[in-house]
Amino acid sequence: MAEVKDYDELQNAVHTSTLKETDRKCPACGGTMDFDPATGGLHCPFCDHMEEIPPAQNVPQKAEELDFASAELTGNCDWGVAQKTVTCKSCGATSVYDALEVASECPYCGSNQVMEANDVTTLAPNGVVPFKITAKQAGERFSSWLKGKLFCPRAAKESAKAEKFQGIYLPYWTFDADTDTSYTAKYGIHRKVKHGDEEKTVTDWHNTSGTFQHFIDDELILASNAHDTNILRMIEPFDTEDNKAYKPEYIAGYAAERYSIGLKDAWEKAKQFIKNRLSGLIDSKIRRDHNADEVSSLVMNTTYSNITYKYLMLPIYISSFTYKGKIYQFMVNGQSGKVGGKSPISAIRVIIAILIALAILFILYQLVN
Repeated sequence: MAEVKDYDELQNAVHTSTLKETDRKCPACGGTMDFDPATGGLHCPFCDHMEEIPPAQNVPQKAEELDFASAELTGNCDWGVAQKTVTCKSCGATSVYDALEVASECPYCGSNQVMEANDVTTLAPNGVVPFKITAKQAGERFSSWLKGKLFCPRAAKESAKAEKFQGIYLPYWTFDADTDTSYTAKYGIHRKVKHGDEEKTVTDWHNTSGTFQHFIDDELILASNAHDTNILRMIEPFDTEDNKAYKPEYIAGYAAERYSIGLKDAWEKAKQFIKNRLSGLIDSKIRRDHNADEVSSLVMNTTYSNITYKYLMLPIYISSFTYKGKIYQFMVNGQSGKVGGKSPISAIRVIIAILIALAILFILYQLVN
């Protein structure tokens, strides 16, 4: 968030200009126009004037797949305490931003302040997935989500009020790749064996090996260390195919962050997720091919080819609520409305659920016997 610093800090910060596409004012009343999720255009909240965002000329309308092998800037970005100053073209106030920020609002007059999303040492985003739901709709999704939490205390459901929703575009990498995996494994087939009056299950184990080809499409990797990855995973997936070629107008009125995890490290993270996915697919293939009941000792060797990437900015609402003095953070997917986060847990409700489950198991046991 932008904040005013003392003179020395202003002197040490690098000055950055905002982009003309988002500096312009509403032609009807002079107010600041923001991106509107409902229309996909620009909207003035003061007089309701609306404008379409003109398509980029002579360039692709969506983010293109870029060749991973030829990427020149692949390292992480350790922004440290680097800062930049922005002078608001509307009111003249000077504010200081963390170097990681791409967009915010002037803390004095609310004007959009969208800066260049890259510099000489970083890549520029080639796509943005615009917000599809408004902050009001995100609040409604939050209320429904909290009411659906079985173990959340009733008092929390009735009293919890989300703090101000902050719409933010977070940086993500996506990866496509052809994979070719050779594997070895053991598969087991169960059979029943009688020992007197007792019947036991034994497993016959067999060796197998083979190859498996699979195309990976848009493996998604967060390019920031500043947010709770567990909550972000809860609000996936994003429809990354539904993107627009990056234009600053799409992030007008929202905060936006550029990447700190570079392309190289992001690919290493992606390979771990891909490995887990391939393991599950090969496990299923072995079971299907051999009518197997179990698979074990799976060893894989995967090669990757035709690796491409996109650098996208994805829409997220971040907020929190307080219950009994404790803060609970949650997020809302700005495209789908899916909610993820932490909520209070009632110990009494958990105990009641356990007792009910035990009672049902006891009744079933009595019926069976």
